[in-house]
Amino acid sequence: MERDDLASLAGFFSDGDRLAAGETVRLGEDATHHMRVRRLDVGDRVYLADGAGHQATASITRLTRREAEVRVAEVVTLPRPPAIHLLVPVSDRDRMLWLSEKSTELGLVTWRPVMWRRSRSVSPRGEGSAFAARVGARMRSALLQSHSPWLPVLHEDAVPASALRELPESGTRLVLDLGGDPIATKSITAPVTIAVGPEGGLEPDELRTLADAGFHRVSLGANVLRFETAAIAALGIVRSRLHASEITGRTDG
Repeated sequence: MERDDLASLAGFFSDGDRLAAGETVRLGEDATHHMRVRRLDVGDRVYLADGAGHQATASITRLTRREAEVRVAEVVTLPRPPAIHLLVPVSDRDRMLWLSEKSTELGLVTWRPVMWRRSRSVSPRGEGSAFAARVGARMRSALLQSHSPWLPVLHEDAVPASALRELPESGTRLVLDLGGDPIATKSITAPVTIAVGPEGGLEPDELRTLADAGFHRVSLGANVLRFETAAIAALGIVRSRLHASEITGRTDG
C-alpha cells in the first residue's frame, strides 16, 4: 500500500469494526454524506484508518442515505513513533482546536490539558467533556488528512500536580519559556514531554514546580509567541530530531 495511492482516495475513520483483509466495515451517516458529496458509489475505493496504527484500502459494497458498507482489501500496521507528550494549557477554545489538528499531524502521543493559574482568566476557554469531544473530532479529521496512523490519547483536564503525577518517569522534559536555553542545544531522548503555558506565561512558582519535576526551560527564540505557535514549533523541532535519531540509530544530542 503506497502513500501516494492513499492520497488519491477519500478517507474515513473506523472506530468500531476490525480492520482486516476481507472484513466488512460499516460506516455511519457522516461518512455516507461525505461519500455523496464526493460522488462515490458502490465499487469505488476508499481509505480507512482506526487511529490505532492500522490503515486500509477498501471498496464500497453498499451505500444508502444513512449507512455504508465497505469491504477491506489490504491493511498495513504501523508502529507508534517515538513518544511526544504535550501538556497543553486550558486556553482559548479555537486556538486549542487548531493546535489539536496540527499536533495530530506531527504524531503527538498524548494530549493533556492543564489548568494553569492564568488559564482561569481566559474566556471562552476550552474545557470539559463536550469540548474534549470536539478536540477528538478535529484529531480524527487531521489523522485522515495527514495519513497519520495513530490518534493522540486524550486525557481529562487536570491541575498541574495531577498532570505531573501521570507523566512517564523516563525521557526528556521541556517547558517552553522565553528565558530558557535555546531548544536546539538540549539533548533529547524519547519519551519527550513538552509543557506549554497559557497566555501571559507561567507563574514563577509554576516554573519552580516544573523544574522540581525535572523540566528544563527552553526557548524558541527572542520573540514572545502565542501558546499554539510555541507548541507546534516545539513539536516540529522535537519530532524532526527524534526522526533523525531513528534513522541514524543514535541518541540525539
